[in-house]
Amino acid sequence: MKVATTEEMRAMDRYAIETLGIADEILMENAGIAAYYALAGEMDIAGGRFVVFCGGGNNGGDGFVVARKIHSGGGIVKVFLLAEKNRYKGAARKNLDRLLNLPVDVRPVESVDDIRGYILQSNAVIDAIFGTGLDRDVEGLHREVIEIINALGKPVFSLDIPSGVNGDTGRPMGTAIRAAATVTFGLPKRGNLLYPGFLCGGKLYVTHISFPPELYDSESIGVEVNDPPPLPGRKAWGHKGDFGDVLFVAGAAGYYGAPAFSALSFLKAGGGYSRLAAPASVIPGIAAQAGEIVYVPQKETASGSIASRNKSALLELAGLVDMVVLGPGLSLSEETQKLVRELAAKIEKPIVIDGDGITAIAKNPRFLKRRRFETVLTPHAGEMSRIAGKSREEIEKDPIGILRETAAGLDSIIVLKGAHSLVGLPDGRVWINMSGNSGMATAGSGDVLTGAIGAMFGLGLSVPEAVRAGVFVHGLAGDLAAAAKGEDGITARDIMESLPRAVAMVRAADLGEIAEKKGLYII
Repeated sequence: MKVATTEEMRAMDRYAIETLGIADEILMENAGIAAYYALAGEMDIAGGRFVVFCGGGNNGGDGFVVARKIHSGGGIVKVFLLAEKNRYKGAARKNLDRLLNLPVDVRPVESVDDIRGYILQSNAVIDAIFGTGLDRDVEGLHREVIEIINALGKPVFSLDIPSGVNGDTGRPMGTAIRAAATVTFGLPKRGNLLYPGFLCGGKLYVTHISFPPELYDSESIGVEVNDPPPLPGRKAWGHKGDFGDVLFVAGAAGYYGAPAFSALSFLKAGGGYSRLAAPASVIPGIAAQAGEIVYVPQKETASGSIASRNKSALLELAGLVDMVVLGPGLSLSEETQKLVRELAAKIEKPIVIDGDGITAIAKNPRFLKRRRFETVLTPHAGEMSRIAGKSREEIEKDPIGILRETAAGLDSIIVLKGAHSLVGLPDGRVWINMSGNSGMATAGSGDVLTGAIGAMFGLGLSVPEAVRAGVFVHGLAGDLAAAAKGEDGITARDIMESLPRAVAMVRAADLGEIAEKKGLYII
């Protein structure tokens, strides 16, 4: 599913109205009806009490349609206006006039004291105050209304986006509604899916409001939800080499978990042949917990990391495998960091760079653009800050824009890890990943991700598809682990042990339960 900016959504509206001849009244009616049926799916309408808050724009007009439908369905509805009646124009004004012809109580909000009792007596509140185009902080009476709605704790259903959430960034504009559910129109906006906007929205219903597929599936919209690509079938007669041969250059004295989790997760996610080049002294400790890995002992620095004199042998071995992973637990030893940069420049295979490997290339990553084969980087926000030369605050304000700029500048595929991780390609396409949970913010989780990406490539996907599938499978494994044990206290091992089931679910397209838990519905 595509994900729109507010400007892309406005352009879709204009095209539908001016070119396709779908009147704005029809779009508003369809939006209000879809929102009503989402509400009706959550609670009984007949005999229920509902309060609708309508701002002065088209979002308020959508609220008038919902109020009219609630009245038609036997509900008791009260509508509060947050703008003078003469402020409503076009389709919004027409729907206000229709509502005024009915025995529905429509009145302005004069103070928060006027609305407190009505909210307390209601079964639910419908938020039609601001739409996705909000570009200033919420102040004055609007802020007071939003804050009292939140304070009184009634279920809130937001139209298009929770009022106060920026439609492009997901950032609250001073304050924002905390909704139980949101019905968004046409397509989800970036602010619906990026944190913290996603957290404000509750369940997310998406309705295309009669837009045709060629409009809402347009190639011109470069951001979409990361639905995993289908996985190639496994050859019944295949051997381990048919399912990927990946070299992990990882590990150092004191870093046993990262190399083990990355190399073993490759096997757990379906990969065939996992080779781990690690310092000779740490291999016995790793092998005790992961005997399935093929070990390639490396000469060591004085501090117990991989020494630079291994470079020729590592380059020769890299030429024999399908993909190389650089970085998990390599340490910050300057000699090893220099080795990583040299390997990344000379390996003529796809590479995934993670963890300490990202630190190694972050000072001057431009050399990656000269590589002939695909490069995948998997930074968290702090590492992305160093790679992109931007502050964390800048990245939080515009994660998609900075991801696009950096992926293009380095000619690399970048996974910006975090809540709803982002996958960015050099051509500007971006996917928002919906699997995963906060319990995955734990040591070693990123190492499991590198193994999952390698496995998806080993199964036969292209590198971009393998990254997308690996990110989704990794998040799904985290969701399965959390479902079994709770988000508090799940470890990288728990995530890794859930990989086989996660891959099986993706193969079977058995994702309905997970999608429901994530609260994303098409209506």
